[in-house]
Order: sequence, then C-alpha cells, then structure tokens
Amino acid sequence: MSSKPRAIRGMNDILPEVSSTWRYLETEVQAIVESYGYREIRLPLLEYTELFKRSIGEVTDIVEKEMYTFLDRNGESLTLRPEATAGMVRAGMTNGLFHNQKQKLWTTGPMFRYEKPQKGRYRQFYQFDVEAVGYEGPDVDAELIIMSARMWQRLGISQLTLEINSLGIPESRARYREALVEYFSGVKNRLDEDSIRRLEQNPLRILDSKNPEMADIVAAAPVMLDYLDEASAQHFDGLKRLLDAAGVAYKINPRLVRGLDYYSRTVFEWVTDALGSQGAVCSGGRYDGLVEKLGGRSTVAVGWAMGIERLVALYEVCGGKAPARDADVYIAALGEGTGEQAVALAEELRDQIDAIRVELNLGGGSFKSQMKRADKSNAAFALILGEQELADGTIGIKPLRSGDDQTSVALDDLVATVTEKLS
Repeated sequence: MSSKPRAIRGMNDILPEVSSTWRYLETEVQAIVESYGYREIRLPLLEYTELFKRSIGEVTDIVEKEMYTFLDRNGESLTLRPEATAGMVRAGMTNGLFHNQKQKLWTTGPMFRYEKPQKGRYRQFYQFDVEAVGYEGPDVDAELIIMSARMWQRLGISQLTLEINSLGIPESRARYREALVEYFSGVKNRLDEDSIRRLEQNPLRILDSKNPEMADIVAAAPVMLDYLDEASAQHFDGLKRLLDAAGVAYKINPRLVRGLDYYSRTVFEWVTDALGSQGAVCSGGRYDGLVEKLGGRSTVAVGWAMGIERLVALYEVCGGKAPARDADVYIAALGEGTGEQAVALAEELRDQIDAIRVELNLGGGSFKSQMKRADKSNAAFALILGEQELADGTIGIKPLRSGDDQTSVALDDLVATVTEKLS
C-alpha cells in the first residue's frame, strides 16, 4: 500500500479558514499602498543565481546556506527568489523602467529560504514589498514609513515600535567600519565564532548578534551616527522632522544596521514583542548603491518589505478578525424539475444583485439534510424550492439567523425581495 503524499517541511498549506484573513489583509494593504501612487509589478519566482550573488553578496548566510539553487537543462544556475528587491531592480533595469524615470512600485508573493522552520519563519514564506526608485530626499523615506503607520492604524494593529537609524554613505560607513574593526579586535577574545568571521568580512553584522554573552561589548561599540557625513546627517534630521510633523512616533536605534554595502542613509524597522521574542514585522531602508552594483547607472532607491505570516499573526494577536465571507443565500431544491429552476434562479440572483454570494445545494438530499447544509453555510436566508412552489411560481424564504417564520414570495419578485432583505 502506497504512503500518503507529504508536504515539504517548512512549506505550509494556507487553508480556507485562514486564507480569508490573508486575502483581507492583502487587499487592505494593497489599497493603502495604491492610494499613495504605487503601482503593482509582478515578478518571476526564478532568477539567475548570479543576480543574488551580486546583490546580496556571496559571503552572506542567505547565499551560502539558504538559497534553493539548481542547474536547469541548459546547465544554467537558477535560484528561487529569497527576497524581492533584487528581482524588482532587475526587472526595472531589464525593461528600462529606471531610465530618466521615477518609479513607485509594489509586489507580493512567495519567497524561499532553506532554514530551520519555526513559528513565523518558513522555507516558503510570503512578503509584501514596496519600492520607490529615483527619489533622493528624505520625503520619500518619510512617506514609506508614514504609509506603513497608516496600515497599522487601519488594521487596528498595535504593540509596534518604529526604530530608525542612518548608515550614511559608503565613505562615512568605511570610516565607521574601521572604527568597529579596531574596537572589536580589542575584545576579540570575547567574540563568538560567527562574530570573528564577520570581523573580517562584515563587522557591521556583529551589531546584529543575538548572543547574550556579547550584549555588553556590542552595547559599548562605536555608534554610526557619530560618523555620519554632513549630507547624511541633514537627510536624517529631515526625516525626523517629517515624521514628527506626521505624528509618527519613533525610537532612534544606533544598532540598527544592514550588512550589505549598497545600503545607505535611512534604515528602519517596525518591531514587536507581541509574538514572543522581539522581531521585525516590516523592515526597510535606502539602497542607493544597488542599481549601480548590478551594472546600471547610479540610481537612488528606498523601500520596505513585510512578512505576511507575521502580519497575520500580529493582526490576530491584536484581536483582528477578517470580515465574514459567508453565503448570503442558500438555495435548496426538492422534487422533480426543481433542480433546473434552482440553477436558473441562482444565476439570476448573481446577475441582478451586485456582489451577492449564492450557494446552491449540490448532490440532492432530503429536506433535513439540505437545511443542515444551509445552516452550515452561515447564509442569512435559505431559499426553498419544492414541487408545489414550482407549480405555484413561488419560492420559500426562511431566515436562518433569526427566529422569524418562513414566508413565500412570487418568483418574479425574488430579486427585489432578496435585495431588500439583505440590505
């Protein structure tokens, strides 16, 4: 006897009772983003592996350990996307979207990373990604943050803290890097294995360490804000003024960094401890060096990415509940010739009443079994069509969510009656 098929570990099915919440949240987020002038772009799941090696970096955990990479039949190395920004930039460059143009774009969909599955972290996970390309000032940085704050407000999500920082430009960051190397080299005997490796490759990543035994030495490390160039300091001050004007509260976190060289100036995260250990729900920042790193002209850009799984979990923790998408009416048909009439009535209701949700009894059954199905559908009303009703040109309307009695209405008046009752 063959065994049942198995799901791949860390790649989860989103079942109907959960997917309605996903769809509601995604629709709400899309509406907010598009109200700020951002337009959708749809990207392939597969890219050439070289794209991620060049953008993310060959010595990062993502590229070294976490990517799903394989050779296709032509012997070319392809990778399931581990994040969206690189693909977004590639698409813009491939299609000439960035040539003397400014773009405000969003995309959403699954990403893939091979890592240990745990709550809120999966091998196939979903992100919502927003990018603004060609905008240089702090105003667009502020808009992206304010837009995300509006999302939380609209969705009734609390228990979030906004953390911001500035990474300066490559030159000022190089000075900061030297200061970090000098500092951490002086306490090298207290660094763990990962941090010793990062000391040579990317010392900013040491500031990301979650090792509690290193907390005190990380806290005493030099601060990037002390090494900012004048233009970056002015940019950061401008961002803070704009957030203050919009009433968006924030905390300056000098330890908030990005480990990749193409990031510059603004970085930010919305973090929460409502899901257990503190973690980011939405992360963003400027990546003014990425387009040039991938072979294009120097092009400024900024964006954020949000994990859908974490958004759903936080929404539910904050008491959110997606609006019900149950049936409005359930049509039960009993007896000779009623099935054909029931199908016609269901389509007439769908034609005449905008957005009505009609569920038609399928597979026959007794009156009692059909009423059980009607009740399970959570419909507001059951429409009951029997042989007598068919002969009389009428149909029964039975309220399912109240104690009201069943009534009868002429078939010609059904649309008007149902419209009135549902309103």
